[in-house]
Amino acid sequence: MNFYERKEANRRRTILLIAAHAGAFLVLGLGVDALFLGFPSSGPGFPVVTAVAVTLSLVMSWFAFYRGDRALLRSLLARPLNEDDREHRQLGNVVREIALAAGLPPPAVYVIPDKAPNALATGRDPEHASLALTSGALVLLDREETQGVVAHEMAHIAAGDTAVMMVVSVLFGSVVMLADWSKRMLYFARIPTLATILFAAPLLLLVVISPALSRLLAMTVARQRELHADAGAVELTRNPAGLSSALRKIAKTRSPLRGASRGTAHLFIVNPLRRRVDENPARWADRFATHPPLDYRIALLEGRAV
Repeated sequence: MNFYERKEANRRRTILLIAAHAGAFLVLGLGVDALFLGFPSSGPGFPVVTAVAVTLSLVMSWFAFYRGDRALLRSLLARPLNEDDREHRQLGNVVREIALAAGLPPPAVYVIPDKAPNALATGRDPEHASLALTSGALVLLDREETQGVVAHEMAHIAAGDTAVMMVVSVLFGSVVMLADWSKRMLYFARIPTLATILFAAPLLLLVVISPALSRLLAMTVARQRELHADAGAVELTRNPAGLSSALRKIAKTRSPLRGASRGTAHLFIVNPLRRRVDENPARWADRFATHPPLDYRIALLEGRAV
């Protein structure tokens, strides 16, 4: 699948994710209206909580799409390049080179002050994209390896992965939070009637499955995009050895990245939490991993995978 086809597919997925998020909040709102206000049998004629929940969903969707990248970079303490720093200047030069090869405007470039080597890209489209490497990656990687990592992140930007991944991170993280709040509030619910049970049943189901469902969705979306971005990096640099060497070096480090969380782990080139399950090639483990195993990705880049 080329960049244009992936971009169109990601645009459709983003719309579907926002619609699914609004639907989840609609279900949660109706459940709360039924259990706490007695809607529709004995409560108010209008589902107040449902209207508030759907409005909140739309606000969150707007924030995820237009401001989620800025919030993420702030949470990681990312800073713009310092042109007086030689490594920062080299990173800026590499980003401009790869952007030119990809036919994209150069993204805003940041450095995350963390010794753990890692990188990410974010933003709703190439015109509003940002790319960040950790200070640990700048120290660890040579220029050729940095090119491979930057090309991987640029491939995410070119394909529109950054928008859909940010929407997944913000929106479905909020569903988990709201479901947890609803679960706590169930202790104070009214004694249900048949009507309220029918309205509240979807809420109860969503409370149970939403944490696992949202995480599984984020992981499924992320795994395939990492492999596509690896291939895109090779297409941009014509040098698979650069990225494979970078991944080998990163694989030898074990320090987690401060500021990263389970909700944002899928945005990085490798899992910043350094979980063992991500390196387990077993089929069951693959379902719970945010990234394909590094050994498998390296083998693909080196032409050894079957």
